[in-house]
Amino acid sequence: MPSFLTPDFGLLFWMLIAFIVVFVILAKFGFPVIIKMVDERKKYIDESLKSAREANEKLANVKAESELMLKEARQKQSQIMKDAAATRDKIIREAKDRAVAEGNRIIDDARQQIIAEREKSLRQNREEVANLSIKIAGQVLSKNLQQDEQQVAWIDHLLDDLTVSK
Repeated sequence: MPSFLTPDFGLLFWMLIAFIVVFVILAKFGFPVIIKMVDERKKYIDESLKSAREANEKLANVKAESELMLKEARQKQSQIMKDAAATRDKIIREAKDRAVAEGNRIIDDARQQIIAEREKSLRQNREEVANLSIKIAGQVLSKNLQQDEQQVAWIDHLLDDLTVSK
């Protein structure tokens, strides 16, 4: 066999001892430092993940709150618009009602004024007719009753008419 394939136990022994020494030194001084660094790194990563989860939760909460606030704002806006429309309609309706009432009042006043004017005109016409009738009757009677006998007969006739009508 070739020489590099034959085991040299002395060399293996020394390699084994060197390995054990290096392993013990690493186990005593190196591994704790490495484990500590790995633990610190793990702790940092865990805290970062926890912070990221909390940030995501806060973001989700903020997003949900903002959506809720936006929804409430839209509802309030809708309600305000409905109230404004109702108020506008009420004001228009009241203005129309007042205008109709005022128009009716003006028409009633005009009717009453027309009736009063018509009655006044009728009274004046009656008075004029009565005055004209009296003047005409006076002229007719004065012409027809120029004699005393005719006057006495006329008076008797009037007195008879008055007693019959009572």
